[in-house]
Amino acid sequence: MGDFISMDLLFRIAHVLFGVTWIGMLYYFNFVQTEYFKEAEADAKADAIKKLAPRALWWFRWGAMFTFITGVVLLIGIRQSNGIDGYILMGALAGTFMFLNVWLVIWPKQQIVLGLKEGDGPSSAAKAGLASRTNTLLSIPMLLGMMGSPHGAGNAGSVLDHSNSLVTSSPSLGIWLALIIVVAVEANGLFGKTGPITTIRGVIHSSIALAVVLLAVMQLV
Repeated sequence: MGDFISMDLLFRIAHVLFGVTWIGMLYYFNFVQTEYFKEAEADAKADAIKKLAPRALWWFRWGAMFTFITGVVLLIGIRQSNGIDGYILMGALAGTFMFLNVWLVIWPKQQIVLGLKEGDGPSSAAKAGLASRTNTLLSIPMLLGMMGSPHGAGNAGSVLDHSNSLVTSSPSLGIWLALIIVVAVEANGLFGKTGPITTIRGVIHSSIALAVVLLAVMQLV
């Protein structure tokens, strides 16, 4: 038991550390670099694209990778000990979508934008931008999923127990609604438009509002 607790603590620390790196870089790209590129002189922007952006993207994508890996390890341990409730399930789904956006959308499209491989630059920039804004939108709901479970699950209930298949209490309608909302947000990030999340203020306010909605449906529905 002591060994398990030690490993659990180790992976929790690693998960948070990698997560801070990942989300910190996500906020840097959305709140700092993108706005700077709008105002930068051509030579300064070209230099930043050549020398700064690739370094930042390295930390960004590998932060995402190891956040995801440590999160999977923690999910296995949580399921074996306490079961997975609605908050954890929602947060894990949001985090998984965010991880996939990094590796399957943002990084491939940014390689084209940076000139590392051939492709349609403007289209790639738009798709990478929408995926990045979507990740920013999902970041506060993901944090809610990480932090919500130990502080009162309400109707979120326990979804999966250590048996790997048994449902210890039926998932509430609120859980299903929360998961559907997260899936809809991700679908918009892949196939829709930026809408209100185009601006910094818009994406911050939208992320907070989305977290409030998810909290409400999981607690009250």
